[in-house]
Amino acid sequence: MNVSVVTERRTPAYSSLAAGELSGLVARALLTEARLTPKPGLVDIRNSGAHRDMDLAAFERSTTAIAPWMEKFFIMGNNTAALAAENVLVMLRPLGMACENDMLQATNGVNTHRGAIFAFGLLSAAIGRLLARGEPLEQNRICDQVARLSRNIVAHELSAKKAGKLTKSETHFQCYGLSGARGEAESGFRTVRTQALPVFNRVVQEHDDTHLALLQTLLHLMAWNDDTNLVSRGGLEGLYYVQQQAQKLLWQGGRIG
Repeated sequence: MNVSVVTERRTPAYSSLAAGELSGLVARALLTEARLTPKPGLVDIRNSGAHRDMDLAAFERSTTAIAPWMEKFFIMGNNTAALAAENVLVMLRPLGMACENDMLQATNGVNTHRGAIFAFGLLSAAIGRLLARGEPLEQNRICDQVARLSRNIVAHELSAKKAGKLTKSETHFQCYGLSGARGEAESGFRTVRTQALPVFNRVVQEHDDTHLALLQTLLHLMAWNDDTNLVSRGGLEGLYYVQQQAQKLLWQGGRIG
């Protein structure tokens, strides 16, 4: 079965996408991200950055373990397309947990890609829903479906008061108002659509250099994204320091590299 893909660019990366290719595309995305070098503080080809428990090989093993699951997310989205989107998330959770278990087995218990499983699982399900409905696979339509699938996830999972110790995600939201990956999904990946992709597309158009475009996109995300991983490691002070340094570099016309 072939899926017509329509992107915002005049020359789409893929004019036709078979449903079974989704896992391969996700694997390519994950490996491209992991191998992008240099990435300050992050695992790349040169070193493990600020991480003590993971390296590039762990990310590669993790990718091999989780990418095949994306077709399962796609099938679930396709099979439940007639249901209201907000009723599908609970059906996706068991897939996410099983995928995460495979990741942890591949990495000896290290969380390399939990956030990626969440994001790509939702994207895969959203694509499956659109295909079942006969709708074109446009960037904004896919992101809108993710927003619908994730509707009220922040309120349901981060806002509710409960007994016992708060998770890191609950602490970030209830203490600092940072909604993390859940908030990004519920917004239909607003940061990606309004910040990351415009920078990436502009640099590719101006320089015809995908590697440079990815590095510049990373720098912009470091400057403006409220990264809860940074908060976990260095508190708000750590987040603000990274943002300020990245913004300073951008204002001076600099780039990573």
